[in-house]
This record gives sequence, structure tokens and C-alpha cells, in this order.
Amino acid sequence: LHLREQWKNLVIFVVYLGAILTTINLFWTLTAFSLQVVLWLWFTVLFANFAESVAEGRGKAQADALRKMRVTAQARLWRDGKESKVAAAELRVGDQVVCETSDVIPGDGEVIQGIASVDESAITGESAPVIREAGGDRSAVTGGTRVLSDRIVVRISSEPGKTFLDRMIALVEGAARQKTPNEIALEVLLISLTALFLLVVITLPAMAWHIENEAKQPGAAGVNLFVLTALLVCLIPTTIGGLLSAIGISG
Repeated sequence: LHLREQWKNLVIFVVYLGAILTTINLFWTLTAFSLQVVLWLWFTVLFANFAESVAEGRGKAQADALRKMRVTAQARLWRDGKESKVAAAELRVGDQVVCETSDVIPGDGEVIQGIASVDESAITGESAPVIREAGGDRSAVTGGTRVLSDRIVVRISSEPGKTFLDRMIALVEGAARQKTPNEIALEVLLISLTALFLLVVITLPAMAWHIENEAKQPGAAGVNLFVLTALLVCLIPTTIGGLLSAIGISG
């Protein structure tokens, strides 16, 4: 609930400020309505932060699951017609490795010899195995997938730390994620609507003051901080703003 964190989401930041101001004012104006407004405001702020925290937690869990797929064991390097075992992290672009039944492919590459059935469910979510063979458009393999049958020789095409799996982990964690055009457009819309309705609500006290002067009766307009805050939170796109970041992380 630090101000620096809340500022990242302008809509919730406005609700957050409203919750703080109404809570302070509650000590002087304690009514059933004012108490209800304060409770709803804090519930909205906490729910929005909780939703984002759950989404981030799921993202971290997914990243941890992907990290476990990284091959840290030894790979079978094929060089000059002979096999030799090396650590998977030592493989470089152009190295050739042998993968047989039950072996995990140590890195992204291309099949240059043989044909095999490969389980790519951990990467694509597709439970059915796929055929990978030398030549053609079905020769690419991804590090972390498992050979189910037969034997293939794979030429490594990516450096350690720059594989498809590493990019997936970075995307899930949000470290290298860029906002899509739709997200940027929606964010601009949310900020515009928030600013617009903020201006609308700010003008209401002046109108209320004019009405009270005309009626020569204080409080005739019935406008106070709790009413204005409740109105503002109802007008601005609070729900979308509160769940947008959570939806982005889940996506």
C-alpha cells in the first residue's frame, strides 16, 4: 500500500487517496453512510492489490516451473563421430548433441540427423507428441522438451540464457514484457476518463455553494466529501483499473 506502488495504477491511486481522506474525515463526521463509504473504498483498494498479488504469485510459480525444465544435467556432445558428455550449460551455437528415448533436449536447435517423436506439452500445452525430423519445416526443437522415441542429432542454435525457455521465463516474470497496443490504448482511455470525471466532481462543490446561497439554507445541496468521493469512484472505471494489471499478468 505504499504510495509509490499505488501510483502505478492511476485509477486505484485516486480511490486510495479518497479512502485516506474520508478515513481522516470520519473522526469528525461519523454516520452510517460515511462509515459505509470508507469501508467500501478500502475494500476496493485492498481487493485490487490482492488480485494483482495473486496474479504475480501465479506468474512466479509458472516461472519456477519453467526453470525446472532447464537442463542442468550433462548433454551428449557429438563430435568427430564420437560421443562425449559435457554440461548442458557449456553448449554453444553449432554444437551437435545426441538425444535418444527419454532424453531431454538440452537447448534450442535443429534436427540434422534422424527422426523422433517429441513431447512438447510443457511448452505448447499440446498433449499429443509431435514428429521432428531432419530437413523440411519440422526440424526445429526446443530446449526442455523430451524425446519419446528413436534417436536424433540436434545442432544447437542458441546460446545459454537466450533460449526460447529463457525468453518465456522473462515474459512470465514481466522482466522483458512490453505493453501491447491494446493495453496502451486502454490505459490512455482509463486515465482520460479518470481526469474527466475528476474535473466534473471538483466543480460540484461550487455548484452546491451557489445553490445553498440561493436557498439561503446551509447544507441544502447535501454535498460533502463522502458524497463526492462515492460519486467519483462510481464514475471512474474503478473495476477495470483494479483488475487490468492482474489480467495482463495472467495473460
